Amino acid sequence: MKLIFEQSKSGRRGCTLPPQDIKGKAVDQLLPTQYLRTKPAELPEVDELTLVRHYTNLSKRNLGVDDVFYPLGSCTMKYNPKINETLAGLGGLTKLHPYQGDETTQGMLEILYETQEYLREIAGMDGVTLQPAAGAHGEFTGLKVIRAYHVAQGNPRKYVLIPDSAHGTNPASAAFCGYSPIEIKSNADGNVDLADLKKHLNSDIAALMLTIPNTLGLFDNQIKEIADLVHSAGALFYMDGANLNAMLGIVQPGKVGVDVLHYNLHKTFSTPHGGGGPGAGPVGVVKKLVPYLPVPVIKKEQDKFSLDYNQPKSIGRVKGFYGNINIVVRAYVYIRMLSGAGLKQVSECAVLNANYVASKLKAYYHMPYDKICMHECVLTGENQLHANGVRTLDIAKRLLDYGYHPPTIYFPLIVHESLMIEPTETESKETLDEFIEVMIKIANESATNPDLVKGAPYTKPVKRLDEVKAAREPHLKWTPAK
Repeated sequence: MKLIFEQSKSGRRGCTLPPQDIKGKAVDQLLPTQYLRTKPAELPEVDELTLVRHYTNLSKRNLGVDDVFYPLGSCTMKYNPKINETLAGLGGLTKLHPYQGDETTQGMLEILYETQEYLREIAGMDGVTLQPAAGAHGEFTGLKVIRAYHVAQGNPRKYVLIPDSAHGTNPASAAFCGYSPIEIKSNADGNVDLADLKKHLNSDIAALMLTIPNTLGLFDNQIKEIADLVHSAGALFYMDGANLNAMLGIVQPGKVGVDVLHYNLHKTFSTPHGGGGPGAGPVGVVKKLVPYLPVPVIKKEQDKFSLDYNQPKSIGRVKGFYGNINIVVRAYVYIRMLSGAGLKQVSECAVLNANYVASKLKAYYHMPYDKICMHECVLTGENQLHANGVRTLDIAKRLLDYGYHPPTIYFPLIVHESLMIEPTETESKETLDEFIEVMIKIANESATNPDLVKGAPYTKPVKRLDEVKAAREPHLKWTPAK
């Protein structure tokens, strides 16, 4: 397939633009000379049909949830119901201007208020902000709230404790907020090593950031004891809620000692995920932290809704306007459609699917923590590597030949040759059985014909790339051949 630049023919056009004229003057009469091009931009010149076909064919090379099974661990790549898109695209919502007065945006404010109240109840928190743009931005916001609280107590503190089974953004967020991260080890069960935790708790610890369920797909059944230990040191308990898809209607983190958590609407609540966004990462807090949430705060008085900026202890605004509102609307639709027992069923089915996959594959792939998991299971390619030199990367590439997007590989970092599989609740048993059959087939290929697996993929437009070089020496601009 040729690049769009390679299809270019001088003089061809795919559109017709109106004359460039502003108040009777051409653009070159309005702009300073130094900002005007001396020669046309080197853009491809193609007709409209060529352009449409080019990008349509490119789209067919991509893999998405609407095309194939996409079991990307720790990312919750669930199906996004199309009704979310339809309702979020209603003109009465999309045509609002963020600077309109409260009296003209009551419908949108009601949606936002109700969404934050649903999220508050789901997690058992006392207050929620919808502003953060994504998960890591939610971590940043939660940690800024934590810092503001400690400053108000007279000691901002210095460190944040982060288990080695946490999401990788946790230490980065802590450092970005002025804290030094300290790693806490996992025990043999994949949970927090309480002895290591106790060793590090002191008056300089601002918070513990715990991913629940963790990146091993496990719920730490010590959570109440962990919360008590953290609070006894005067620190706060932060929960990374990116994996909340395993807990809806089952556990309310605020009821077991969590002080702050972020929600990933673009994971748990079925808004578009992947491709760089957009996302939404609301943050929930307990009562004593509510005054520090970002402004504006959405309030309800009788039947009227308003934006309240009069919050003297607030950390201030963390996002332009009020957050990625169109994503919040999608999550609102999803929650309303599944109100009642539906949300709990989401998590029950997600957990069932993950354990079904694990139970069928653990005879073929090494399972480092052979126990009931939550919404995702962690296997490894250790058996294949030691027996025939087939790496987890090879297994992932071979899956592409069978029409599946590979699961997350080499994460979590504490598991060697890891395969993290998250089927989500939206996949049928038939789909899971087909995926399991393929995974078993690849395990057998690794034993009988390892070179076949090592050479995959064979059916894709590009084969094996130098992924290290691609990361270190990216070329993002087309350059014509000399």
